[in-house]
Amino acid sequence: MKILITGALGHIGSGLIHSIKPNEFEKVYLIDNMSTQRYASLFNLSKEINFKFYEKDILKVDLESLIGKIDCIIHLAAITDAAGSFKRKDEIEEVNYIGTERVAEYCIRTNTKLLFPSTTSVYGSQSEVVDELCDSSELKPQSPYAEYKLKSEQMLKKMGEDENLKFVSCRFGTIFGTSVGMRFHTAVNKFCWQGVMGQPLTVWKTAMNQKRPYLGVSDAVKAIKFIIEKNIFNGEIYNIVSSNNTVGEIINIIRDLVPNIKVELVESEIMNQLSYNVKSDKIKKLGFNTSNDIHKHIKNTIEQFSALMN
Repeated sequence: MKILITGALGHIGSGLIHSIKPNEFEKVYLIDNMSTQRYASLFNLSKEINFKFYEKDILKVDLESLIGKIDCIIHLAAITDAAGSFKRKDEIEEVNYIGTERVAEYCIRTNTKLLFPSTTSVYGSQSEVVDELCDSSELKPQSPYAEYKLKSEQMLKKMGEDENLKFVSCRFGTIFGTSVGMRFHTAVNKFCWQGVMGQPLTVWKTAMNQKRPYLGVSDAVKAIKFIIEKNIFNGEIYNIVSSNNTVGEIINIIRDLVPNIKVELVESEIMNQLSYNVKSDKIKKLGFNTSNDIHKHIKNTIEQFSALMN
């Protein structure tokens, strides 16, 4: 099988490309525009894997001329900073929505399967527990990032119905855990960095006791491989979540590892007022189970900075 990974050097992408085993895929094409300059994600890739990297922009690249016919695209290329997306709405629309549309059109023309990572942030729901059966009228994304992920889901569904696009949409929880290309703008990783550096943990005023879905990067990689192996490109939506935790629970885990941390409550343009649990039973019924331990991975992230904690 020949696959293409867009946004291949990011948090999930770098974890994925470094997890690939010899003979797992015939060829692995990688595309990244290097806007975040994560060159280190390409360090020490296995020489036993048939990788081909292109520094290209999905908004401009002609995939048919570049790579021809392949079997599957894992479309990770996106701007993922939800809190920062309010100031970049036009850019979010262009990269996250129009970019996805261009990739999907290539998939239709070449009969290529598409794995699209959406986000559990599309729920923005005032229900205690939500799943994929949540009515579209209840989906209330509260950031441009989540808004265009939802619009992309809807676009792909229509393409599937009208043009026979073979795809799957995965609503990933907020990513945490270590990978070569990880960033620290999302909650768990940001808190780990702030704690290690002796900075106060900046928590949204509305968030301390609210429960949110999180996904370990290793579970995200595991889910991607599971979907490809099981050929689950049925036009469905699947929640992929390691655990649902309150911010307070996460802070307590960090406090056990970094004593004397302080918390500072801050304002945010994202106003998720109520807690919600995101169920992932649908993917579990197909045989997928997360293996992630949020305690273990927070510990592992903090240990990467152990020399700074003397």
